[in-house]
Amino acid sequence: MYNLSEILGKAKAAKPVLAKLGTDAKNEALLLVADELKKSHDEIIKANKVDLLNAEANGMSPALIDRLKLTEERIEGIAEGVRQVAALPDPIGEVLSMWKRPNGLTIGEKRVPMGVIAIIYESRPNVTVDSFALTFKAGNAVILRGGSDCINSNIALVSVIKRALSEKGITEDAVSLVEDTDRKYAEELMKANGFVDLLIPRGGAGLISSVVMNATVPVIETGTGNCHIYVDKSADINMAVRIIRNAKLQRLGVCNACESLVIHRDIADLAIPLIASDLASDEVEIRGDEASCEISNIVTPASEEDYGTEYLAKIISAKVVDDIDEAIAHINKYSTGHSESIITNDYESAQKFLDEIDSACVYVNASTRFTDGFMFGFGAEIGISTQKLHARGPMGLKALTSTKYIIYGNGQIRD
Repeated sequence: MYNLSEILGKAKAAKPVLAKLGTDAKNEALLLVADELKKSHDEIIKANKVDLLNAEANGMSPALIDRLKLTEERIEGIAEGVRQVAALPDPIGEVLSMWKRPNGLTIGEKRVPMGVIAIIYESRPNVTVDSFALTFKAGNAVILRGGSDCINSNIALVSVIKRALSEKGITEDAVSLVEDTDRKYAEELMKANGFVDLLIPRGGAGLISSVVMNATVPVIETGTGNCHIYVDKSADINMAVRIIRNAKLQRLGVCNACESLVIHRDIADLAIPLIASDLASDEVEIRGDEASCEISNIVTPASEEDYGTEYLAKIISAKVVDDIDEAIAHINKYSTGHSESIITNDYESAQKFLDEIDSACVYVNASTRFTDGFMFGFGAEIGISTQKLHARGPMGLKALTSTKYIIYGNGQIRD
């Protein structure tokens, strides 16, 4: 029988060791990990091919297979993310503020590691490396529980990481992989109070909901992405077509892909035929309201459910609105709080959209595909938080730390 308790115990024992690691030691280890990933691409791709064959045999969708697939180029991209994390400022030990009280006490707030972070995720082997790099740089131990779909890839990746850590004289327990993908071990992680300081789920709505509902350890919810693009009445239509194509088709199976369109009625007669024709050229099915269907015969009728769906496929919803207030209301109703964008040439509309949309990332005249730790300059990301407590949006190094107060006195006692 698999022994998760042993992994939990080792990770907890590694916590104080990792918290004391200096910045140079962490960076040198990360750079070696990046080099070893690149050198070991044949080993990693061989393991990944086993996962890909199993995925195809199990009928996994093309979009999800794309998320699972590793190539030499993608491995180099993952390694580059590790290098970028090494180049980032170390948040540990940063004193955020310091002030002196009338009683003579000097109080400061200092950034410290979170401790042991567990991550439960699905068919994204890149998450394995990103999670290690960020948690390690922030002084934490990480316990990874990926899905069965990517287990062989994950074993290979963690093996490379552990070899690099060992070469640098750093405990291999900085990273642990739960190699038995039985659901009961995920459930055990969710209730590992006293061992796990923070749990982060990454995956589909079912996984995230299960973790949020069942975990007794602290959780940061990384949400699904029903992301919207609103084409305002003053929009540059050609810009809108380019941005929507990128946001929908650059990668289908990702949480920052556009799944829903909202179009101002004043521009709909011009915009919808162009957008629909462009998307249909790549076999995207557009499901719209009555007004959208009347404007273009490419558009098929949408159901109420369509407006709230993260498709992760060549499907997109469309809705015609009378004004920006209706657009904002529609988006806030159906959004998962991830990423939304407005295409407009009107400053007031842009500012209103930025102010009133209740999502983690809100764009003006840009693709939602930029919601990504790498694109935000974080080197990589641990996930994209759609909740508001502790962290929101792409979670980089600082989101994986806590703070403590440090107080200097000279003999004070409280009356």
